[in-house]
Amino acid sequence: MKNKSRTLTEQELEIMKVIWEHQSATVRDVYEALLRRRKIAYTTVMTMMNILEEKGHLKKRAEQKAYVYRPARSKSRVIRSMVKDFLERVFNGSAQPLLVQLVKDRKLAEKDLDQIIRQIKEAK
Repeated sequence: MKNKSRTLTEQELEIMKVIWEHQSATVRDVYEALLRRRKIAYTTVMTMMNILEEKGHLKKRAEQKAYVYRPARSKSRVIRSMVKDFLERVFNGSAQPLLVQLVKDRKLAEKDLDQIIRQIKEAK
């Protein structure tokens, strides 16, 4: 079995978003959802979903003539893990430089900053 990576690739995350949205889906369901956004091969989706299963992100069960996949982990748990991994790799585990960078790049609106300040005060 392959090493279970916490961080999803861009394509894996795109597939997981579809499955989280639908709560369970076949390869065909995911393929059709992705095809509305961009051109992609059915076999690519099938391969990626098998990889996601091997990594422990998906579980499947046989149902009639197709496998139905469901998330093995919640969206919030995966996002938390990906953020933690990003912080470790880029900012040596510290969230403060990330927030400073977002403020400097003006990626946070004033109302978002106010909400973050309130949440920080509540967490104290």
